[in-house]
Amino acid sequence: MRIVVAPDSYKGSLSAIEVANAIARGMLKVFPKAEVIKVPIADGGEGTAEALVTATGGKVIHTEVTGPLSEKINAGWGILGDGKTAVIEMAAASGLTLIAKEKRNPCITTTYGTGQLMKEALDMGMRNFIICIGGSGTNDGGAGLAQALGVQFLDSHNHELPLGGAALINLAAINIANLDKRLQEAKIIVACDVDNPLCGIRGASFVFGPQKGATSIMVEELDEALQNYQKIACQATGKDVAAIPGAGAAGGLGAGLMFFTAAKLQPGIEIVIEASGLSKKIENADLVITGEGCTDYQTAFGKAPVGIAKLAKKFQVPVICLSGSFGQGYQDVLNCDIDALMNILPHPMEIEKCMADAEILTEEAAIRLGLILRVGIKLKI
Repeated sequence: MRIVVAPDSYKGSLSAIEVANAIARGMLKVFPKAEVIKVPIADGGEGTAEALVTATGGKVIHTEVTGPLSEKINAGWGILGDGKTAVIEMAAASGLTLIAKEKRNPCITTTYGTGQLMKEALDMGMRNFIICIGGSGTNDGGAGLAQALGVQFLDSHNHELPLGGAALINLAAINIANLDKRLQEAKIIVACDVDNPLCGIRGASFVFGPQKGATSIMVEELDEALQNYQKIACQATGKDVAAIPGAGAAGGLGAGLMFFTAAKLQPGIEIVIEASGLSKKIENADLVITGEGCTDYQTAFGKAPVGIAKLAKKFQVPVICLSGSFGQGYQDVLNCDIDALMNILPHPMEIEKCMADAEILTEEAAIRLGLILRVGIKLKI
């Protein structure tokens, strides 16, 4: 029996790698002769770099960069097993979790550090990039990233603007003459799973600004600043990207990457499936086990387990989703090529206890799942 174990992380308790290891241990206790292939998965958000580095036999690099509040931080990024592809999570350098709740202010936060990670990767010879833009703490339209790569943002007096989204209201000109020339050789794929435009009521500021600390007044100011930014950036680059679905992702970083590089936006799970070589691993499998921290109605909108199930369906391989818990509408995924569901809870328990014991609970749940599968194998239908 060949089993592919391809779960997402149980956010807040286990990484995708830890989930995959726990499921594998449980299945091997029931089927000791099985071949278990572990492929930790992510959907383009936090944890994607780790999942891809592990799946491809790559390595993690640590670089000192400018954090979202312009402080110095240490940020990790990955080189995949091919030795040619850099995978960068903007959350590692410019993420919301890097900012204390009382200090969150998207008027001043910057993506400069994410640009520094790209520059470091270019310096190390990388020309293929996977940029994961989930978990943003910024609203600067990717201007900071562009500044780190050589772009100048100037006011009406020809002075360079300070970092941060609010400063873009004073933007009068953009000079791209010193934009890193190596980007012309680069292939940049951006993991993006939202379809918001850059500006307006569905744009970066209105939809995502409040969770980053923006008041209603700040939201209005930030949106006005991004409208000015998109006008000037369009003039400077000849690109009109503000209305493209995903331009508003990560506080407009989606737009910034499209303005100043040849970046293409793509659903995160598709990028991870391709980069990890998952298709070849599933093609000859007998079973796929996937999972996530909480399966609910949102999973059906294209989260990692559904992406895995759609791939497995092409090869007629059955899929079981083993998740940390179930939420409202979890049954919806049964209409999305997932054949069966199970969660790791053996009985009702406090969420804190569940998260603390997630690893052993996952292994024990995998054993229970294996025993049920063994019964199914014996049935004559």
